[in-house]
Amino acid sequence: MELDIYIIDAFTNTQFKGNSAAVVPVKEWLSETLMQSIAAENNLSETAFIKEIEANIFEIRWFSPMTEIDFCGHATLASSYVLYEYLGIEGCITFQTLKVGNLVVKKNVDNRIEMSFPNLAPEVISSVPSQLIDGLSIKPEEILRNQQAYVVVYQNEKDVLSVERNNKLLEQLVPYDVVVTAPSQQYDFVSRYFWPANGGDEDPVTGSIHAALVPYWSEKLGKKELVAYQASTRSGVLYCQLNSGSVMVSGDAMLYLKGKIYV
Repeated sequence: MELDIYIIDAFTNTQFKGNSAAVVPVKEWLSETLMQSIAAENNLSETAFIKEIEANIFEIRWFSPMTEIDFCGHATLASSYVLYEYLGIEGCITFQTLKVGNLVVKKNVDNRIEMSFPNLAPEVISSVPSQLIDGLSIKPEEILRNQQAYVVVYQNEKDVLSVERNNKLLEQLVPYDVVVTAPSQQYDFVSRYFWPANGGDEDPVTGSIHAALVPYWSEKLGKKELVAYQASTRSGVLYCQLNSGSVMVSGDAMLYLKGKIYV
């Protein structure tokens, strides 16, 4: 069996920046075992499999090298880029997901790909696991959580850039990942995302967690439109807007590779 594969750098307009995702269009779903094996072989933070249901409607599933993921923003952006640029799709795209409902995607006035995410605002938690406190080298100002990750808030950007982590401790927080975040001078806020329990080490750019970060920083900063910077080694910029009941996340993307999988 031959499958097309695209590798896309998402949330960047510069090659070798942003977050790489593999996109594999399929006519029929592969077995979960095979999809997981392909994702592990790709060894990227995410591999997205997309299946057309009808015109402009696709089912999407995301796999890290370790496990299937409930929600992935950058691989959704990458999938949209492939559909628009290489598979002839125009207009709005709807992705049907297993866990987070429908995701609607379009190109905005800036020609960026704009994704409508659910509002997954984090909430303050009453009990903080010791593995989280001991797993980070800098004491947080505030800790919240949504269904995806612990949201660790620092006072300034320097703390986000310099914090060190103990992956052995953080992986014990499964099924939750950890995002550290702070206000920024150049951008509205910055973040870094650690996911040893579900994907590996540090994720370069994590679109999905902005469904939590945008509602939080919108309230803190008193503004609906925000520009976010994920301060990983590869880095990426996300253009965000809080709407009633949804979070809009936009970004650029670039093709790195187009090829074939033989399985």
